[in-house]
This record gives sequence, structure tokens and C-alpha cells, in this order.
Amino acid sequence: MTRTGRAAGGMALDIYLAEINQYALLPVEEEQRLARLHRDGDTRAAHALVTANLRFVVKVAYEYRSYGFRMADLIQEGNIGLMRAVQKFDPDKQIRLISYAVWWIRAYIQNYILRSWSMVKLGTTQAQRKLFFSLARTKRELDRTSAEHGADSDGEDVAKIAHRLRVKPGEVSEMAQRLDGRDLSLDAPLGDDGSATHVDRLAGEGPGHDHVLADAQEQRHLAADVEAAMTRLDARERFIIEQRLMADAPMTLKDLGEHFGFSRERARQLEIRAKEKLRGELSALAGELDWAGGEERLSGAMS
Repeated sequence: MTRTGRAAGGMALDIYLAEINQYALLPVEEEQRLARLHRDGDTRAAHALVTANLRFVVKVAYEYRSYGFRMADLIQEGNIGLMRAVQKFDPDKQIRLISYAVWWIRAYIQNYILRSWSMVKLGTTQAQRKLFFSLARTKRELDRTSAEHGADSDGEDVAKIAHRLRVKPGEVSEMAQRLDGRDLSLDAPLGDDGSATHVDRLAGEGPGHDHVLADAQEQRHLAADVEAAMTRLDARERFIIEQRLMADAPMTLKDLGEHFGFSRERARQLEIRAKEKLRGELSALAGELDWAGGEERLSGAMS
């Protein structure tokens, strides 16, 4: 990323932080009242619960900034986790929403990091996930303790980490190797004879695998945002969007009018209004990530 790109990304993030800090924190009674309204189908109550807790998503996302991902991506994943938590939240449990939501926020951020870290699957078991997100921190803690006592414990680190995290020493060594091997030089030799390198396998024409994967991942993210935005439409608007834009065999405006008992022209007007409302729900995210070809991507996500 160029210096200009980093500056623009930082500015967009600053604007986003300023916007979400305008939403006041909710008292316990108001939070429970909104949660009960949402449980009864009030989507505006759900929106209020989400916006009041967006600042906590940013706080959690900052804990993962050392993994080298864009903060905007981490925050976006955390926001999806927050929306999921609002859907599942039970106000009768007598706990604050954020105390429950933080587990969903962390889960979505961690899953994103694991998915994006390597082409090779990481964190397929609970022990591996724990290792992935605890290995570096535990090693720093041991190094700090050793330094305070003037000792050199490099040879004992693996055993100590394994004991502290309750895993096998071999698993610690394997995960450390996989973490250190995330970035691979294109000049590294292939095979034992060293006659070829990884750069020899670069595609000469057409989009690379990284672009294909990035586009597919972006479409998944956008589809999740469309789904979340759809929950904030009323029942009639959702039906219109689903039947006109997302169905394999879209309804005609005439059929839509007959379904609701009004004219074809009225159906067309309501379709325009529903599309504008959905586009408005997604415009903030589109502006933050500066997507090119937003209309095409939006149509692809809704098809």
C-alpha cells in the first residue's frame, strides 16, 4: 500500500470512529427494553442496539492489529459478529449485551484472521486456535520473565509454552513454524535440486489466484452486509427485494402488484423506494472501503 493509500485509509477510519462515537451508550433499562422490542420483531430497536455498541467492536479489533490486517477489515468482521449477537441476545438473562456480544465479535474476527492467514487451513481444532492466538503473547511473557531474572530460556520456551497452554510441545513447534512461514520469498527454491523457484510458477496472463480469492472473499463480506441490511427493512420491502432482485425467477411488477393488491405503477414506486433504502443502509460501508463498481458488486451479492 502506498503512503497516499495508507493516509486515505487512516482518514476513513478516523471519520468512522468519529461517527460511531456520536451514538450514546445505553443504560441497562433502555438496553433491555430495546432487546425485548427486537425480540418482538422491531428492526429499529436492533439497529439502535448495534449502533450503541459499535465502539466496543473497534476496541476488540485493535487487540488484533499486530496480525497485519487492515483495521477496516477487522472492524467489519467484528460488526458482523455484533449483529449476530444482537439477533441471539436474551435480555431475560440479566447480563449486558456487550458482555455477551464480545464472544461473537472475537469469534468473527478470529475466523477472518484464520481464513486469511494462509492458503493452508489453520486453527482447525480448538487447541490450534488457542495456539495461534496465544503463542506470541505467551512467548513474550516468558521472555520478559527470563529477562527480569537474567536468564536465557530459549531452549526451554517450547516446553514452558506447551505446559502453560496445555498442549503438546510438538504442536507448539509446528504452529511456530507455520506462523513464521506465512510470507515466502518467490526466490525460494522448489525441490531438492533447486533448479526452479516459486517465481517460475507465477501466471503470465489473467487474474492471479490472490485476486480471485480476494474478489470471492469480498463478495462473501458484501453478501453478509446485504443480509444484515435486509433485516432493517420492513416485511413488504424485504419481500420486494427478495422477489425482484434476489430470486432466480423474479416476479414481474404486475405480479407484485397483484400480490399486494395495488397497481403496477405503485409496485414500481415501492421497488425504487426499497432499493434506495437498502442502498442507504450499505452506503456507509461502501464509502469506508472505497469499493469500485459498487453497483455491480451490490447486484452480485443480491443475486
